[in-house]
Amino acid sequence: MNNEQKLRQVFAEALEINESQVTNDLTYNTIPEWDSIAHMALIAEIDDQFDTMLDTDDVLDMSSFAKAKEILAKYDVIF
Repeated sequence: MNNEQKLRQVFAEALEINESQVTNDLTYNTIPEWDSIAHMALIAEIDDQFDTMLDTDDVLDMSSFAKAKEILAKYDVIF
């Protein structure tokens, strides 16, 4: 499993949605499942799965699946 698939799986599990819904267009607050509570669960799961500690700016900045990939790239996660 590559990192993009892994991240897609993390999003699907944390937000309790189907993996097919996780696309680059998936954006915070565009689906009822991705609210502020789910966002924190998502961040925790990303930190666990990718062995990172996202800083506050990155947590606030992570507004979409595409943006999550961009942010993780700063932490040496290759996509």
